[in-house]
Amino acid sequence: MTTSPPLGIGIDFGGTSVKCGVVSGAEVIALADRLETDDYPDAGSLIDAMAATVESLRKAHSGIAAVGIGMPGFVDFDSGLVHNLSNVPGWAGIPLRDEFAKRCDLPCQVENDANAMAYAEWKLGAAKGCSHVVALTLGTGVGGGIISHGIFIRGAKSAAGELGQTSIHWEGRKGAYGNLGALEDYIGNNELAAEAQFAYARRRIEKTLAECQPAALAEAASAGDGIALAIWEDAARKLASGLVDCCYLLNPEIIVIGGGVSQAGNLLFAPLEEFLFSQLSGPFKDGLRIVPAHFGNEAGIIGAARLSLEEAGVV
Repeated sequence: MTTSPPLGIGIDFGGTSVKCGVVSGAEVIALADRLETDDYPDAGSLIDAMAATVESLRKAHSGIAAVGIGMPGFVDFDSGLVHNLSNVPGWAGIPLRDEFAKRCDLPCQVENDANAMAYAEWKLGAAKGCSHVVALTLGTGVGGGIISHGIFIRGAKSAAGELGQTSIHWEGRKGAYGNLGALEDYIGNNELAAEAQFAYARRRIEKTLAECQPAALAEAASAGDGIALAIWEDAARKLASGLVDCCYLLNPEIIVIGGGVSQAGNLLFAPLEEFLFSQLSGPFKDGLRIVPAHFGNEAGIIGAARLSLEEAGVV
């Protein structure tokens, strides 16, 4: 007789909306209606709405054992404190784990959203069974997570793994925190679109930024558009520059890449592997795999739920 895995609730807190889902193993078995962040005037009212959503999911699914929340900002994992959110005002110094646990009477964990994605891929997805992992999510920004010797690396203040803020040019563009040449300032969605729009304009081809978003660029490149192909090759070269440092520093066995930009498939992965391997010596590239993430938009929900269940000791 087989038993069903314990159920957890994962919450993926985005810049514009919050998604809540019930997770069984590696599957989201139920999703609640999204909560739009603009509908709530402050952190307290949104926490109340999130807690009410969790309670409604608990009524529909018995056996919920824990809840995990992935946040797009700096989070202190040990205390459950949200230091700040870059895109949602009013979220600074919020003791989210404790506030949420009081409302829901459930074990709760709060984690950075990119870490939640990395956790899902490590425990249940493309990097399952691996002990040395670098995981990135490429979207509006670039986030990441690191596993070394089978241990999730969080750092002194739970802020490790911010690969998008590492520099690929010491005299490069100034980033949000004063850092120069930050990777995400070159290969984020908006940066790729702006580069493409400029490249088309040089050829006297007018395109809007919407027409130059990664999905459109991938479609154009697949159809043989030379400008789009060059944009993807350039993005791969820049990403390789950042990953070279990761490889020499961490010596991973696998690099997992998710997020919207990664949906370009071999338009990104083929040149990325070529550029990266050409800059690595034997011990750093022998056996190294670069793979797309297994989970899509539900990775944050799955990873947050899995983490919370493990911390609660039920899986």
